[in-house]
Amino acid sequence: MSLLGKAGFASAERESGFAAHRAGVDRLLASYRAIPAGASVRLAKKTSNLFRARAKNAGPGLDVSGLTRVISVDPVAKTADVAGMTTYEDLVAATLPYGLAPTVVPQLKTITLGGAVTGLGIESTSFRTGLPHEAVLEMDVLTGAGEIITATPDGEYSDLFRGFPNSYGTLGYTVRLKIELETVQPYVALRHVRFHDLRELEATLAKIVDEKSYDGERVDYLDGVVFTAEESYLTLGRQTDEPGPVSDYTGMDIFYRSIQHDSRTPKRDRLTIHDYLWRWDTDWFWCSRAFGAQNPTVRRFWPKRYRRSSFYWKLIALDHKYHVGDKLEARKGNPPRERVVQDIEVPVERTADFVEWFLREIPIEPIWLCPLRLRYDVATAGSTERAWPLYPLEPDRTYVNVGFWSAVPTTPGAQEGAANRAIEKTVTDFDGHKSLYSDAYYDKDEFAALYGGSIYTELKKRYDPDQRLLDLYSKAVQRK
Repeated sequence: MSLLGKAGFASAERESGFAAHRAGVDRLLASYRAIPAGASVRLAKKTSNLFRARAKNAGPGLDVSGLTRVISVDPVAKTADVAGMTTYEDLVAATLPYGLAPTVVPQLKTITLGGAVTGLGIESTSFRTGLPHEAVLEMDVLTGAGEIITATPDGEYSDLFRGFPNSYGTLGYTVRLKIELETVQPYVALRHVRFHDLRELEATLAKIVDEKSYDGERVDYLDGVVFTAEESYLTLGRQTDEPGPVSDYTGMDIFYRSIQHDSRTPKRDRLTIHDYLWRWDTDWFWCSRAFGAQNPTVRRFWPKRYRRSSFYWKLIALDHKYHVGDKLEARKGNPPRERVVQDIEVPVERTADFVEWFLREIPIEPIWLCPLRLRYDVATAGSTERAWPLYPLEPDRTYVNVGFWSAVPTTPGAQEGAANRAIEKTVTDFDGHKSLYSDAYYDKDEFAALYGGSIYTELKKRYDPDQRLLDLYSKAVQRK
C-alpha cells in the first residue's frame, strides 16, 4: 500500500479509534465517581511492571479497561495518539506496518506507554532520542481532582507536562498521549565489541554517544553488558534495508549469550527490527535462568508463549506472595535473600567507578548498560523551560543507566535493605539518580532533594488538592 493509501486508511481508523476511546474515558470517569470520598484513588489493574511491594487496596479502583489501544497512527506527520494503558507490544504492532516506531521502546512488551512516561523508560535509542516522555507532544491526564485536562509543553498546564515524568501516578493518570514516531528500517545490523577494561569501555561509549558512529560505521542503537571487570561488551546497532539472513533468539538460542566472544574483532549479527526491539523480552534479559528456562533440556519443553517477561513476572509475584525462594534457602541452611532489582543513572565519566564498586560489593552479574542524553530543544537552550524537575538530569550531559536485577544473601543483624541502601548512597555520591520502580530507602529530606522537592509539593496542591492520590514518598519509599 502506498503512503497516501496508508494515510487514508489511517484516517478511517482514527475516527473509529477515537469513538472507542471516548467510551473508555466515560467508563474511567464513572469509576472515579464510584470511589467513596476520602478513599484513595488507584488503578483497578491486575498486572504491573513495578517491583515495589504495595499495600492492598480493598476499595474499588479506576476502570482503565477501555484505555488499552492505539487510537490512531498518522504516517505522514509521524505521530500516534495512544491510550495511556496501551502496551508497547501493541503500540509497536500498530506502528511497524508504516515503517515507524516510538523513539524509545522499553525492553519489555507489557510496559505501557503511560507507565513509561510517568515512571521513566529507557532503551538503546536513548543516547540520541532521550527518554519516552521527551517524545510526548500532548497528553490528557485524569488528575486527582477528577478532571481530565490536556497538558502541553507551552499551555496552561505546562507545569504538569514537565512535572509528570517520574510522578508514578501521584499527580494523575494519562488517558491519552500524542507522541512522535521515527522512521525505522526492516533490519538491524549488530556489532558486539568486547572490552577487557572498563575504563576503555567507558571512553569508547562516551565517544560513540558524541559521534553517533564507531570505526566509520553509523550507530543507531547502543547498549552494553558487563559480565566481569575483564569481560564487557558494547552492542552497536545500525538500521538497514539490506536483505539477508537474520538470527532468531525466541527459540533455543539466547540473545545475551550470543554477545560473548573472545576476539578483538567485533562479532556481527542481524535481526529484524521487530526482533531487535524485543530481543531482551524472551528471557527478561537474563532473568529467565532463575526459573531454569535457559537449561537446554527445560527450554526445549518450555512453551514458547511463556518465554516472555510477563510470564516470568507472574512467577516472581508468586515468590513474593509465598516466599518460595526464602523457604528453599532456609532448607539449605542459608539466610533469606535481599531483592536488588534496580536501574540507576550515573554520569558517563563515573560509569567505570560505579561498576567497579558494584562488582566488588554486590555479587550480581551480568549488568546492563544503556547511555542516555536528554533531548534539548535548541529554541529553549540556556533556559529551564523544558526541564523535568522530578528527575532532574542535566541537558548536554551523557549519563549511563546501569541495570541489575537479582537478589543477594542477607547478613544476620544487618539493617533492612542494606545492599540497596549502599547502592543509593553510592549513586548519590557519584552525582546520579535511581529509578523508583523498585525498593527505595531514602529519608524524606534526601528524597525531596533528589525528586522534585518544593516543585512537586506545588504540583500536588494544584492537581490533587484533596490528596486523593498517594504522594510520591508514600508510594515509592513507604510502600503504601
